[in-house]
Amino acid sequence: MTRSAAGQGSVPTTAMAAYYARRADGGAGLILTESTAIAAIGDGFPDAPRIVTEAQVEGWRGVTDAVHRSGSLIFCQLLHCGRITHPDYTDGEQPVSSTDRAAGGINRRNNQPYAVPRRLGASELPDIIDMYRVAAKAAERAGFDGVELHLAHGYLPDQFLDARVNDRTDNYGGTVENRCRFAVELTAAIIADQGPSRVIARISPSRWMDGLYDWPDMQEMISHLLPALDAAGLRMLDISCARSEYSATSGRVIRMARPVWPHLLMAGASLARDEAQAELDAGLLDMVTYGRLLLANPDLVQRLREHRPVAEFEPHMLDTLG
Repeated sequence: MTRSAAGQGSVPTTAMAAYYARRADGGAGLILTESTAIAAIGDGFPDAPRIVTEAQVEGWRGVTDAVHRSGSLIFCQLLHCGRITHPDYTDGEQPVSSTDRAAGGINRRNNQPYAVPRRLGASELPDIIDMYRVAAKAAERAGFDGVELHLAHGYLPDQFLDARVNDRTDNYGGTVENRCRFAVELTAAIIADQGPSRVIARISPSRWMDGLYDWPDMQEMISHLLPALDAAGLRMLDISCARSEYSATSGRVIRMARPVWPHLLMAGASLARDEAQAELDAGLLDMVTYGRLLLANPDLVQRLREHRPVAEFEPHMLDTLG
């Protein structure tokens, strides 16, 4: 979860290393980092980390070393915000997207309208994929065990997936197959470089894109996208959501996804211990993810193992690293 605790130059800090190490010490087997921008133009948060410069790579090395000392694995979540940003966070660059229409609403981080993006030409998409490829190699140098491709939550790849945002008429717009093309090509390229054991892809059934909503053609999207990612070599899928109501968001989509996804599937939304175990026992999930509860309880895994009470997440917890 984004904590906005990076230092000058978007470099991860020793405080961030301690934050992640506490979760590893508390028993978290696999840690997925906060969203990490692959380039200035892909950033969308104040004081968020990036993984572009060697200083940023070295900062992340302090994080991965701390996590590995506790025996946990850690993957770097690679982000390109697309149009869900503002020049305040892109070093002044105009954001890019599948469309040239701005997202509605106000950027809650600076209370400004989202910027009008520039529509990416099809000939530019290989360059965007190269940004991800370079970032994945930087993550490898930083000591990460792998990367998670953030295809979710309304950010750039999701701006191609959703027909209400993607108004293109080329091979990357219109049909479900065309709208999935960028995400599939991106995933295939990173797997070709990194190997399937080092790549997770994240999709989301519910996203904050001018409101909380599903893909309008959810079943058709799931039925095409997941087999296409399988054919691209993906073997680890993370289904995320923008809110904590698991049964109405991730849980509902997992029941669509499981029949067409035979590989590792992870998801969650602060599930109680027995609820999580029931999803595992039913074969719906192979791993359960935690965000809010892990933020509130650095030793969450130990608490679950020992059937001890857990502290509830409170919004003020986002304001400090703990």
